[in-house]
Amino acid sequence: MSPSAQGIPGLPDLTHPNELVQFGTQVLQGSLLFVFLIVALGIAIALISFSLRRNTVEQAVFFGEWAIRYSQLLRGLQHLALILVLLVTGFFLTSTLSNRYHHWEQAKVSQIAETVAGDKLEQTAPQIRYITEEPYTYTTQVDGKIVKVNDKQKVTRYLTLSGSQIQVKIDQSVNVQNRSSIYLTDYTADYKVVNQLSDINSFFFEAPPPYGYSLLTNYKLERNGTRLKQTNPGDYGFPFRLEPGEETTFRVTYQARGGPRWVYNAANQILSQFRLTATANFSNADFASGIEPTNKKKIAGDGTEFTWIFDDNVSVKNPFGVFTSTQAIRNTGIIPRLLLLAPALFLWWILLLYLSLPMSLKNVAITGGIFFACLLILTYMARLINAELAWIMISFILLILTYGLGSNRHASLAAIICTIAGAILPVFGLLIPWSGLTLSLAGLLSVAWLAVRHWYGWDNNRHLPTYNPEI
Repeated sequence: MSPSAQGIPGLPDLTHPNELVQFGTQVLQGSLLFVFLIVALGIAIALISFSLRRNTVEQAVFFGEWAIRYSQLLRGLQHLALILVLLVTGFFLTSTLSNRYHHWEQAKVSQIAETVAGDKLEQTAPQIRYITEEPYTYTTQVDGKIVKVNDKQKVTRYLTLSGSQIQVKIDQSVNVQNRSSIYLTDYTADYKVVNQLSDINSFFFEAPPPYGYSLLTNYKLERNGTRLKQTNPGDYGFPFRLEPGEETTFRVTYQARGGPRWVYNAANQILSQFRLTATANFSNADFASGIEPTNKKKIAGDGTEFTWIFDDNVSVKNPFGVFTSTQAIRNTGIIPRLLLLAPALFLWWILLLYLSLPMSLKNVAITGGIFFACLLILTYMARLINAELAWIMISFILLILTYGLGSNRHASLAAIICTIAGAILPVFGLLIPWSGLTLSLAGLLSVAWLAVRHWYGWDNNRHLPTYNPEI
């Protein structure tokens, strides 16, 4: 498995035992420190009260005032401690889910890539090779003198093809070993050769099979209907004679099996009277290398026929042909980003609720459980259906559950507004492309609700009960 599919580096993952033990150790140390601070504050108040024992009036005033403050502090610290526990636990939960979802996304991308990845079948245009003698000059030393020598050397030159008529039929299959796609090709090509030279009549027709094949069968080369035989195994150069001004035709046929791409390489030759017809008998076929075909049409079934026609001289540097396209993989990384920001969204929502409703410890704990449970459901539903649709469905459940936070109709309405502004809209905003606009609207709705709630008559005892948290 590739390293990119292992998760997001640096994030805690509670499915790893060492990180789970480390997390438990840190929680225990933080809890002991928190308890120590509370006990130390209580002891300090007791010592000050003991030092004022001789002055009963001052002792009563001091102890009564600080006892009330200490009691209020304990209540507030209980809420603060619960929120911190929910935030820390929620962060480790969501970071673990983020790692798992990132791992699943990368594995899915790798799986799709493996279906079309692999070696390609690349057919190179044949070459007409001949050997000629050309004069060249060099200098040498004879009897201590520099002498200029005129000589001849044999050099290899190539004759341009006068015409190419190629037909290739491609079927798609599956490699049983690694379940990736492969191509089964049936190749037929007719090449016309015209000897435009005046003093050369001996040539070699070099027509190698495609590169990247795993199986090659029925390879055959014919000249004017007569099959030519290979002189050496693995040597695909066939000698022939052609008088000046004459022309001949070669036909190359074979069946090959190889990677999920078939391309034709002109090998830096000038193509003239060229026609290539590639028939892909499968769906999602498209042209490769950006060289658009002259004609493209659908055939029976899900097949597509591509035709490249170059009547005049043309040079094509990049190999062109057919490959299997896949649907674009979109919206990756959205759910992991949302899960990493989930604790901040929960804090946003819970602060809105605290500023709008009387919240007991029990209600805070239930609210936190509902929020992170909804995100857990979203994480796994997003693997099956669209994430935005999944969150809309979950939002109705979230609104129904949070309606019970209110003790009357106005309080329930306040809980609904806080849930929409603090939870539903922010999460939805992180799922869609217009995150900034949606989060801005959610923030505006939040502050507008708090302003109306506290400045324009909503915050009165007729509508909402007084704050009396349950410990």
